[in-house]
Amino acid sequence: MRYITNKEEIQMESDTAVTLGKFDGIHIGHQFLIREVLDCTKQGLKPVVFTFSSVDKIRTDHIEGNLLTEEEKKEYLEQLGIEVMLSLPFDDDMRCMQAETFVEEILCKKLRAKKVVVGSDFAFGHNRKGDVNLLESLSKVYGYELVVFHKVSVEEQVVSSSTIRQELSDGHIEQVNSMLGRKYCITGTVVHGNQIGRKLLSMPTANIYPQFDKLLPPNGVYVTKTETKFGEYEGITNIGYKPTIGGETRPGVETYLFDFDNDLYGQEIKVNFYTYERGEYKYDSLEELKEQMFRDSDFGRNYFKRNE
Repeated sequence: MRYITNKEEIQMESDTAVTLGKFDGIHIGHQFLIREVLDCTKQGLKPVVFTFSSVDKIRTDHIEGNLLTEEEKKEYLEQLGIEVMLSLPFDDDMRCMQAETFVEEILCKKLRAKKVVVGSDFAFGHNRKGDVNLLESLSKVYGYELVVFHKVSVEEQVVSSSTIRQELSDGHIEQVNSMLGRKYCITGTVVHGNQIGRKLLSMPTANIYPQFDKLLPPNGVYVTKTETKFGEYEGITNIGYKPTIGGETRPGVETYLFDFDNDLYGQEIKVNFYTYERGEYKYDSLEELKEQMFRDSDFGRNYFKRNE
């Protein structure tokens, strides 16, 4: 997949189908847009996703962090089959560009868009004056086809990145997963921890630190499946500061993989979240922590047995 981060690098050599948006999370609504541009390969059009690397500057909610890191977004779009991803900084040049100029100079001249796919609430250009009505009127001038998708709902709740971000902040993992159309995940490289799990608790764990811009659910214990180079393993994951042990200055993601006995240090893993079990708690002793971890393990194993 071609990855473009500079406006000056945009110049397509063939006609394209372009979908535009923030794409934080790439939820089930976004996936309709992406499938539409992917389907255009049958017409000889190159599928393109146009988004911004600094979506926090154009979000309407006040929850810090992203559902997907930039690397996770790139990987997922490439897996879906997108051939070109534009992820431009939302700088003064882009913020002050008039909507009509954006359509003429970027969409039509540089991207050679013959099909434009957006959500019904899409807004762009200086002071967000551009909308689907403007795109529709300009389509007659520049000769592209416009496709507009309306919002989708899950259990009568409208799906949006803002809604998912709030649900995640509240720890509602199942609802988040329903809206994403896949499991919420955290990726990272396994680092050496304090070895408490292996040496004192007989429950070796894999520790990763998510990127600082990654939106995390509340601190606590979750039922997870972890993708490794050895395969996928069920387990339980703690997010937080390990208060019983202490010494952590940033939230970590610590996973106990059931029935796993291989070395993961230095390896990248992906932890997929299924459900929330309990909050993070400071125990009076390591023995109490060990007893609770065994209860957590039983909870996780029983969860997967019930949901096989």
